[in-house]
Amino acid sequence: MYAVEDDPYCYPGTTVLRNRFDIRDEQVLEDLESELTTARADEPLPEGVLDETHFRAIHFHLFQDLYEWAGETRTVRLSKGTSHFCYPEHIDNQLATLFRGLNSDNHLRGLSCGEFATKVAAFLATLNVIHTFREGNGRAQLSFLLLLSENAGHLLDLAQMDPAAMLEAMIASFYGNEEPLTKILCDLIV
Repeated sequence: MYAVEDDPYCYPGTTVLRNRFDIRDEQVLEDLESELTTARADEPLPEGVLDETHFRAIHFHLFQDLYEWAGETRTVRLSKGTSHFCYPEHIDNQLATLFRGLNSDNHLRGLSCGEFATKVAAFLATLNVIHTFREGNGRAQLSFLLLLSENAGHLLDLAQMDPAAMLEAMIASFYGNEEPLTKILCDLIV
């Protein structure tokens, strides 16, 4: 659960995100969110040029049925445990910088498997620290990762991913240790 003070994204006095269905029960909302985003993930993802606009379009695609703010930069400060994500006033600049770097790196095309895994882990770690959206960052990141990997010629088999190990690797990368994430990504390349 995220820690947010006075969260305008939630119904007053609750941690339940305001949603298009006016669902006030957190578990019911979580179940519906999973169902709707899974259905959207099974559809073709939006086309784009692997930039921040494309990343936002992917988030919108996945969450449009549930949240009015799908695809929009969050406006509140977020933390999870002792991890504080990028302050909202810096998100757009940090996101633009990250994606300019990705563009400068030719979207990671032409790299060996090991080089690709190392660079994509660093990209993913930074994208996670930025945490662009109020909810759904991980799903948007993985969807974008699939497109980026395919574009770079390194297909990933996410069916082989251990979600618990991936979460631990993402946490480690938040604190600067990208090795576990690099290894997981390298192992997922088919």
